[in-house]
Amino acid sequence: MNPLDLLRYPTGKFVWPTAQLSLKDKSKALSILKDFPKLLKEEVNSLNENQLRTPYREGGWTVAQVVHHLADSHSHAYLRCKHALLEDTPKIKDYTESDWAKLDDASASDVSPSLSIIDGIHNRWVSLFSKLSSSQMERTYYHPKGSKEYPLYVVLAIYSWHSMHHLEHIRVLKKSF
Repeated sequence: MNPLDLLRYPTGKFVWPTAQLSLKDKSKALSILKDFPKLLKEEVNSLNENQLRTPYREGGWTVAQVVHHLADSHSHAYLRCKHALLEDTPKIKDYTESDWAKLDDASASDVSPSLSIIDGIHNRWVSLFSKLSSSQMERTYYHPKGSKEYPLYVVLAIYSWHSMHHLEHIRVLKKSF
């Protein structure tokens, strides 16, 4: 991996599961989702406003934007899961993350509202995922970007990876302070 990719993907790129997650892998992913809000708070609570306004890499988002992005992204994903459970392969509404990151609420250095959202979403998500049957984990939504169906077991894998992916961005940056 080249140096820029190491900064972009400090935990490695996401690998799409080819089959349902094993009970061990599902349990690990659920544990990550459960623990993530606390881990994120621990990483950002010690940062001052200047540090929260520091990009994690050249051309990248600030730490605050990453936290706000996590709230936006995980809220979207949680709702997509619920739609997949209640509708037959719903087509989800896409959004441009980089545009959302430019909005005032997503560039504010006060990350406490987003931390609250992440805490609530993850609590609900873990409760939801932990009770789904194997057949429910096969339910899908359709993402127009890439024209692809996303089974819920893939969504669980993606967002456990996504959580740690961005947490590591913040941890790498903190080492430079």
